[in-house]
Amino acid sequence: MNERSCQQPISPEEEAHFRLLKAIEQHPEFSQRELAQVVGMSLGRTNYVIRALVEKGFLKLGRLLQAESKLKKAAYILTSAGLGHRIALTQAYIERKKAEYETLKGELEKLQRELPEAFDKQK
Repeated sequence: MNERSCQQPISPEEEAHFRLLKAIEQHPEFSQRELAQVVGMSLGRTNYVIRALVEKGFLKLGRLLQAESKLKKAAYILTSAGLGHRIALTQAYIERKKAEYETLKGELEKLQRELPEAFDKQK
């Protein structure tokens, strides 16, 4: 697992890992197609990211589940390394959102201070 700086932005790859790991943790029985729909990625990208997560040891293919159509399908299981990776990504995501919030809050406060000034100039 990579050690991350709280100031370092989360990469698009890590964003995809975060979203998929979270969805798989909540719905291990979902097919890749269902996971793709839930996280808003294409099926091909979902397949690519899942393969990468399996290669890195964050995810493993679990038992085969009996589906309603009598076909068997895989269940995805988060490994302990995968859970640790998801937690690290969650922490980075929270830090990024806090920083975005502080930036937005500062911009809003600045605009609110400028608003009376702009109104006075119109008179």
